[in-house]
Amino acid sequence: MLLLRCRLKRALPQKVSCRFCPVMGKLQSKFKHSTYKCSRPDGFIEERIQTKAFQEYSPAHVDTVSVVAALNSDLCVSGGKDKTVVAYNWRTGNVVKRFKGHEREITKIACIYKSSQFFSASRDKMVMMWDLQSSSQPRQQFSGHTMVVTGLTVSPDSSQLCTGSRDNTLLLWDVGTGRCAESASVSRNLVTHLCWVPQEPYVLQTSEDKTIRLWDSRGLQVAHTFPTQQHIQTHCAVSEDGHKCVSCSSGFGGEGCGATLWDLRQTRNRICEYRGHFQTVASCIFLPRALASMPAIATSSHDCKVKIWNQDTGDRSSTSKMQIPIHSET
Repeated sequence: MLLLRCRLKRALPQKVSCRFCPVMGKLQSKFKHSTYKCSRPDGFIEERIQTKAFQEYSPAHVDTVSVVAALNSDLCVSGGKDKTVVAYNWRTGNVVKRFKGHEREITKIACIYKSSQFFSASRDKMVMMWDLQSSSQPRQQFSGHTMVVTGLTVSPDSSQLCTGSRDNTLLLWDVGTGRCAESASVSRNLVTHLCWVPQEPYVLQTSEDKTIRLWDSRGLQVAHTFPTQQHIQTHCAVSEDGHKCVSCSSGFGGEGCGATLWDLRQTRNRICEYRGHFQTVASCIFLPRALASMPAIATSSHDCKVKIWNQDTGDRSSTSKMQIPIHSET
C-alpha cells in the first residue's frame, strides 16, 4: 500500500516588491501562474494551477518607492529612496517630469489636488515645493526641522503648509513666503503622519507615542487628544466631508495590526475597529464612493495585503474578493 504524503508544494511566485509602485512605463497585461499539490478527500493528490492577471510597469525610480500621491485624475507623484520626485501619467504609462533637489530619501508627498503644485519631504530635514508647469527646480524651500520630516499636509485653501518631524515639533508655514508662521512642540511626539481636515482649520496627527492629536492651526494648539492607544499610530486619514477620521497601528502576529474609526464631532468614543491584518498596518484611507458600493476603508499592511472594509460595520466578508496579496521581497 502506497503511503500518501499530503505535503503542500507550491512554486514561489516571481518576486515583486511589497513597496507598491504604480509609477512605471507602458501598461502590459501579464499572466503569471504558480502550481501546488493538494490531497483530495478520496486520497488522490492532484496538481492545480493558480493563475493571476496583473499589470506590469517599467520602473520610473532606480530604488525603492516610498510614497505615492494623486495630483489629479490622470497624474500621480511619487518619491523614492533615489532622492527623486517623479510626476507620472498612469493612464499612458509615461513619466511627465522628474524633480531633483533633495539629498536623501523622500518620505512624504502632499499635492494641491487638481493643480500643478505639490510638496515633498525628505530625510534631509527639508520640504520643497514643486510646480509641474515650471522648471525642475524647487519653487519654494522650507527649512526648520532638526530631524527627518515625517508629516506633511497642505491647507484646503493651499495657503498654509503643516509639517511634522521626529524632532517632536509641528511647524506651520506660509506657502507664499516660505516662512514659518507657528511652531509647537510636545515631548515624545514623534510624528508619523499629518492630514488636514477638509474645510476646517484643524490638522489630524498620529505619533509614535501611541497618541492621536487634533491641532488647531490658528495658533497651532492641541484642540483635542484622543484616548491613548496600545500601539504606535502609524497613519491617519480624514473623510471627504470632514466628519470622520481613521487611524492605524503597528503590531505583530495579529496583536495590534488594526485601524480605528473616529467621529470628529463626538471624539470621545471610537466608532468601529478593523481587525484582520497580522503585521503593522502602514496606511489607511477612505475609499471614494466611485470605487466602492458602500462606505469603505482600505488598509495596507506589512503582511503584504491590502484589505477593504465596510466602514460602518468593520466587516470584510462582503469584500473578501477585493483583498489584494502583495508578494514581498525575500
